[in-house]
Formats: sequence, C-alpha cells, structure tokens
Amino acid sequence: MDFETGYQMTIGGRGVDGAGRIDVVNPATAEVFAQAPDCSRAQLDEAVAAAQAAFPAWKAMPIEERQALIRKCGEALMGHTEALARLFTREQGRPTDAAKQEIQGGAAWLMAFSQMTPPVHLEETDTRWIETRYVPLGVVCAISPWNFPVMLSMWKVAAALAAGNTMVLKPSPFTPLCVLKVGEIFRQILPPGVLNVVTGGDELGVWMTSHPGFAKISFTGSTATGKKVMEAAAKDLKRVTLELGGNDAAIVMPDVDLDEIAQKIFFGAFFNTAQICVATKRLYVHEDVYEGLRDRLVGIAKAIKVGDGAEQGTVLGPIQNKRQYERVLELLEDAKASGLTLLQGADVPDGGYFIPVTIVDNPPEDSRVVQEEAFGPILPMLRFRDVDEVIARANASEYGLAGAVWSKDVQAGIDIARRMETGTIWVNQNLELTPGTPFAGHKQSGFGVENGMEGLLEFMVPQVVNVAR
Repeated sequence: MDFETGYQMTIGGRGVDGAGRIDVVNPATAEVFAQAPDCSRAQLDEAVAAAQAAFPAWKAMPIEERQALIRKCGEALMGHTEALARLFTREQGRPTDAAKQEIQGGAAWLMAFSQMTPPVHLEETDTRWIETRYVPLGVVCAISPWNFPVMLSMWKVAAALAAGNTMVLKPSPFTPLCVLKVGEIFRQILPPGVLNVVTGGDELGVWMTSHPGFAKISFTGSTATGKKVMEAAAKDLKRVTLELGGNDAAIVMPDVDLDEIAQKIFFGAFFNTAQICVATKRLYVHEDVYEGLRDRLVGIAKAIKVGDGAEQGTVLGPIQNKRQYERVLELLEDAKASGLTLLQGADVPDGGYFIPVTIVDNPPEDSRVVQEEAFGPILPMLRFRDVDEVIARANASEYGLAGAVWSKDVQAGIDIARRMETGTIWVNQNLELTPGTPFAGHKQSGFGVENGMEGLLEFMVPQVVNVAR
C-alpha cells in the first residue's frame, strides 16, 4: 500500500475522490505537503446511504463473526504501524516513536472491543418471562480531532462496530491522511458500507451533525463546538457522546520524592506538546516543595529537544495547526503583558508552529493562563498551603475531565482524588487510559461515556421482551 499518495475516501467499500481537495500542512514546516479529498454534500449522502444499506446485515451477523472482523482490523492496523507512524508525524507533528504508540494503541482498542459482549438480563417468575438485551442504534456519525486522530477515531470505530452499528467517520481537516489510509486498510476486511470515511472542511461537520440519516453522534473536540453539536442533534433527537475540553488540575503534596516524580509530572503536562484534553494544565504544588519541583521542571524543559518529529532525538513537536498556534501565542503574549514570570525551556526552530515549553511561576488564580485551557506548552504552577483550600481551587472550573494527585501517602492521595470534581483522577501517575475503563467528563467536559462496557452500551439501546405465562 502506498502511504505517500492516493488519499481517497471510503464510501460503500470503494475508494472515492472528493468533489475538491483540501491542503494538508506539515506543522513542523508550515508548508503544504499533501492534499485530501473534500467531500461534497451529495457524497456525504452517498456515505450515509451506504451505511444504512449495510446496517441490517451487520446487525444480524452473529456477534462472534463481527468480533472476528474487528480483531482482523486491529491486526491489520498493527501490521502497518511503521508506515502509518511516518505519515502521522508529517501531518500531526508528533515524534515518530510516539506516533507508533498511537497506531499500536488504536489497534489495542480494536482488539479489546472485539472481546466485549453486551449483557443479556433475564427475569423469570411464575407469571412472566422478561428478557432485556441491548441492540444497536443504526448509523453513527463519528467526528474525531487532530490531537489524537487515529487513537480517538478507533475509540469510536471499535465500540460502535462491536455494538452492531455502521458508521460514517470524519477526521479533522488538519489530520485526515492517516485516517483515510486506515479506511483503505479496513476496506479489505469489513463488508462494504460498514465503515465509511469522509474528509472535508468545517462545513462537512455541520452537514453531518444535522443529517437526518444518523442515529447518534460521537464527537471529540472543544466544548464550544460540542455545544453546537448537541444543538444540532436535538432537532432529530439523535443520541450524543461528547468528549470535550478540560482544564485539568494536579495537586502535589509535600511528602513527594521530587527526583522520582519530576519527569512524570513534566510529561503528564507536556506530552504531545500539551495537546491532550487530559494533560495537567494547572499544577498546584505545596509551598514546601514548590521551588524544588519548579527548578526540576525548568531543567527538563531546557534539556529536551523541541523540533521536527521526523528528526532523531526530538522529544516534543510543533503545535499541530496555525489556528491553535496563534491562540497559544496570544495567551503567551497576554501573560507577558500581565507581568507574569515566564520560565522557558530550550530554543525552538524557526519555520514551523513551534512554541518553547513555558512554565508560568505562581500566577494569580484569575489570570487567563490559569482559567483557560491552553492546549499548548504553557503550564501555570501555583503554590498552596492548605489541602481543603487547594481542592476548592482545583474544583473552581467549568471543566471536569481529569486530574492527578501526587503523594507518598497513597490513601491520602485517594481521599483527595475522591473530592475532585472530574471524571478521571490519577494518583501518582498520569495519562493512563485503558479500553476497559469508562472515560467520562463532568460539568462542561462532556456528555456520555467512552470505553469500557459503559462505552459500548452508549452505542446501543435496551430492548425488553416481556412474555406473560
């Protein structure tokens, strides 16, 4: 398979060119290096019709056969790790070794969901027999983001198809290429129409969320866009799963071993150039260890290489797209104009969307760098003295996606975690997600559940057969 050219959509099991083309930019150079199809409204209608036509047979297929095909998809994805990772780095920017982890992670999600079977509940008495089972919804609209384009697409594909639905998947226009190639790979495995992959500009997403042919929308992206998705879904009472933004707080207690945790905290904040919805974005550090942790984090930032992910030794790549780059730059300029203390890491190259790793030294709680989700390599560090006070500060956010607690006293860490108003809280670790564990945002960080049996059942609806005896 050629991963350098031939980018086509997958509609009804066929490779399809778009009505036009959209440019794809390498964020390390800010230059166009490829083009992807631009789906027309008529082509979207074709994709939805193909998914609708494929649904009855896919739903009726014995679940063991569906699971076997999903497992084959996982194996095929794993087999193309190297080529996909190189393409991934060019369009997304992440260093190639870390890109490989994403491809392998997507394959692992497919493998895991190929082993999940929805429950059947029976209730029997002398007067009745009741069966409750879960049935698929129909055709799913899936929209995935640019920060983890393959992984988060596979979160949706794995669960929706395992549940017996068919799908039309749209990756971000900033990172369409790997997902198009995944569609081409799966074309050889899945029945025509079960998985359709379309690409295009922002208007394609609007057409999809308002399309009457979808039974459900699964969206990952910003909270602002998620609200628009939910509004569009309301017109047809489409079901929705929304995985949205976060302004995740980490709390560092005074008993920690700084040498042991500094690297973990650094990459919990800055992996993927901090373009992770569950990355640490507010770091609350007890005053007794504040300076020691700050100095260690700055030392790491100065020692690592920021640059083109295709180059040997690069640890952190660029911001993925110009729009986000300009937003992060604007936040950085606001911090400078506000007189905040900025501690920056190694120099960054010219020519791409690069921003140096920046630690903001104890800014006011009401500053923009604390209150807003940067989604870039800017981390505010904030001092605290009292546990109750810091938990209140951590919870004073409209978001509630994830968080972390660092303490040698594990039980104390768990006690703090249970008081944090977020869907996932890590203790003495960060960014650890598994396909078997439910992932859900609180507050304005999301609606619905991904992963685990709960995530599988998000793509199904209970059906009760009640028989009189």
